[in-house]
Amino acid sequence: MESTQEKQGFKLSYKRTFTIGFAFFGILLLWQVYDTWCPTFLTELFKNALGIDDETQVQYLVGIMMALDNVAALLLMPLFGRLSDKTNTRIGKRMPYILVGTALCAIAFPFIPVLFHANSVGGTIVLMAVVVLFAMMYRNPAVALMPDLTPKPLRSKANGIINIMGYIGGAFATVVGFVFVLTDYLGIGKKGTNTWAYHNIWAIEGPFLVGSVLMIISAVVLFILVKENKVKEEIKDELARGEAEAEIVDKLEAEEEAPMTKANKIMLWLILGAEFFWFMADNGVSTFLNNYIIYNVGAESTSTAILTIVGGVGSVIGFIFGGIIASKIGRKWTLLSGLLLALSMYAIWIILTFTAGFSGPGINGLPIWLYVITLFKGFGMSLVHVNSYPMVVELCTNKKVGQFTGYYYAASMSAQTITPVLLGLLLLSPSFDWDLLPIYAGICILISATIFFFVKNVKTKKTTFKKGLEALDQDD
Repeated sequence: MESTQEKQGFKLSYKRTFTIGFAFFGILLLWQVYDTWCPTFLTELFKNALGIDDETQVQYLVGIMMALDNVAALLLMPLFGRLSDKTNTRIGKRMPYILVGTALCAIAFPFIPVLFHANSVGGTIVLMAVVVLFAMMYRNPAVALMPDLTPKPLRSKANGIINIMGYIGGAFATVVGFVFVLTDYLGIGKKGTNTWAYHNIWAIEGPFLVGSVLMIISAVVLFILVKENKVKEEIKDELARGEAEAEIVDKLEAEEEAPMTKANKIMLWLILGAEFFWFMADNGVSTFLNNYIIYNVGAESTSTAILTIVGGVGSVIGFIFGGIIASKIGRKWTLLSGLLLALSMYAIWIILTFTAGFSGPGINGLPIWLYVITLFKGFGMSLVHVNSYPMVVELCTNKKVGQFTGYYYAASMSAQTITPVLLGLLLLSPSFDWDLLPIYAGICILISATIFFFVKNVKTKKTTFKKGLEALDQDD
């Protein structure tokens, strides 16, 4: 006969979780387009404005501009998180921010390439900042919606699904990039100024327009299919039971204003510190990867798109299995394993760069070994991302999810503010060149893994999950 605990096992609503993932679909779709093309836009604009042919001499300016966008995000994401925690409307506390922020962001987004096409340095930078501002209005509430509607023991698995939806958005943006070939538009490698004046603006406008349309569609689908207040009421008992099985040092106080215990606070700071450094690595690579491929390897930007897809495949595999692995060995050791795998991939990248180089068998101008490294690095970092956010919101009650989501993104945005500038300044030095990229990222991952090693491993009683047909979503 089944025990009472087995009868009350947790059940993940896959239908609802995939639907919530539409918000993250729109987020990563936006950032994939933004991060892939805006640094190259800025590189060409600064080169033309300053009359410089050597692209490495303007990367510090590119880094500063990319970082300034993140300064606003650093301030606004915690703000909107706390505001949404205290919001109470007929359509929920997160949904108003998701709908308004998505709409405003989608309207502004396509004007970035328009101003680039007009050779407006200031206009392009201002529009980039406006897009980031509106994106931050909905990003925190959109991410917080998952833990709002998911019991704590299920959040790693749910976060895996959410991230898969996000990567589908990123992959879609990459595929669109094949249709509207950026390199041909920019005329990379051609000398002279105003090369964009002789090309069709739709070559770069297309991906931004498609991105905006899909962002709107994803928000509408989310709004229609997920009734935030209704779902929260339906699963309130599961949410309450989930609090009892949280992987934290000290039990949380039910009162909203109760202070964190010293042990929980130390755990939070260690997680955020490690997160800061793995985002230093991640964002450093993503910001300059397209330029690394174009200017260092000598391949076209379509090679960056293929490399991104390969990394996305590795990430999706990790998102599928990350929650399952964590349920077996715990979130700490799953996450730490991912960091160590990523670290080993950067080490191999560095070694092969200086031994094998970029010649030999390859695909679309890139050596095969770089694709293999990207695949495994993507898998390793997905184990990190699928478990890190649940570990942070594990340390708060459901009344503070937006606030703690703000802490999570404050750490990541701080890194994304600093790392483009720091890496750009290092590239400015004659002692360094583009080969610095994997070295820089590897050092940051090493520091991150060292910090995270000291996070306390907490294993609660074995959580019971519903299996088979009983685990399938039947109620929404």
